[in-house]
Amino acid sequence: MDLKSFASAIAQIAEEKALPQEKVIEITEQALAAAYKKEYGQKGQIIKASLDSKLGKVNFWQVKIVVDDSTIYSEAELEDLKNKTEGELEAEEAAAEGEVKKVRFNPEKHIMLDEAKKIDKKVESGTELIFPLEEKTDFGRIASQTAKQVVLQKIREAERIGIMEEYKSKEGDILSGIIQRVESGGLYLDIGKTLGYLPREEQVRGEFYRSGQRLKVFVIKVEESSRGPFILLSRAYPKLISKLFELEVPEISAGQIEIKAIAREAGSRTKVSVASLAEGVDPIGAMVGQRGVRVSAVISELGGEKIDIVEYSDQTEKYVANALSPAKVIEVQVLPKNTALVVVPSDQLSLAIGREGQNVRLAAKLTGWKIDVKSPEQLEERKAEAQQENTEEKETPSIEQAENKEEEGKEAKTDKKAKKPVKAKKPKAKTEK
Repeated sequence: MDLKSFASAIAQIAEEKALPQEKVIEITEQALAAAYKKEYGQKGQIIKASLDSKLGKVNFWQVKIVVDDSTIYSEAELEDLKNKTEGELEAEEAAAEGEVKKVRFNPEKHIMLDEAKKIDKKVESGTELIFPLEEKTDFGRIASQTAKQVVLQKIREAERIGIMEEYKSKEGDILSGIIQRVESGGLYLDIGKTLGYLPREEQVRGEFYRSGQRLKVFVIKVEESSRGPFILLSRAYPKLISKLFELEVPEISAGQIEIKAIAREAGSRTKVSVASLAEGVDPIGAMVGQRGVRVSAVISELGGEKIDIVEYSDQTEKYVANALSPAKVIEVQVLPKNTALVVVPSDQLSLAIGREGQNVRLAAKLTGWKIDVKSPEQLEERKAEAQQENTEEKETPSIEQAENKEEEGKEAKTDKKAKKPVKAKKPKAKTEK
């Protein structure tokens, strides 16, 4: 094996795989150690290597762990282990958790403390001793194949870890991807170093997708799987709207404008409430842009989805009125149980409610209030009905009241009987004989 040529290839591998050069050198050292062990070592040995990438020189050494009688199994304990089941062994390991674990003594891997003291007086049990090995540059076909397999495997693992870390940091952000293929209604997008998955339930109803189409998607979560990092994407998530506006409106990243809430029915309509954090900055004007350039860019990315931008307010009445935009509001009454009664002109009633109740439904989601929309005529009718009900309740005695009256009548009769005077009997006159 030409180690100089092998070392010169490290920089190329690091560049192609987007890995740090130190990581590639570490992987190469592990591969060389595996090849040395395969060709010249013994089973159970711990062999390590150090590669000088500039000189193409490799140093090999064997590592032995220092042990004493308290850290290795005795012959009697080894006999007991043979007679125990796997369940018993696992139970013993769980019970001994936190304690020093005993090992089977292997002369290729371990060295007794008294022998280690002869080499280094300061050595203690559990430490490692290094034994330099003879330098070798000639490896057979099998050893070379072993080194190649180790390099490929370790590079794949390093790539997987790197991709996982990179895309994990992008959770809650948006990416641009190209549709690569469609499977069972789901889309696989090329997002750079790997593929992301856009399931059917996270797609926008009414959107049509084709291979090669570029999309902006929201990263919901990144998880580790047996096939590598699994990246779940979305086109229907409400936060996609805020991230798209962040790209178009520099005042948001500058901290002058804040998006307070978003209510979205993907593919149809979205309401966004914004507030100004700096004096003299019009939040709605900044979001819309000159001649609607900024909001039009977001609408275009969403395939024509309608977007209503309203101003946030700490006053519930004003916020609810703004949320029902573009309808004009006459009055907002805050009622118990988080309910708001909104009065709008008769000609604005259908606009305030929206098609199939969409406008008032999105306004309720945006504000967090239950909204009841009425025209002045409907409100007067409701008041008249309420007054009529109150009058009827007063005029019509309830069952309880009737029962009470009946009882009172019975009591009155009883009292009259009790108070009725008893006539005194006249004494009979005695007749004289």
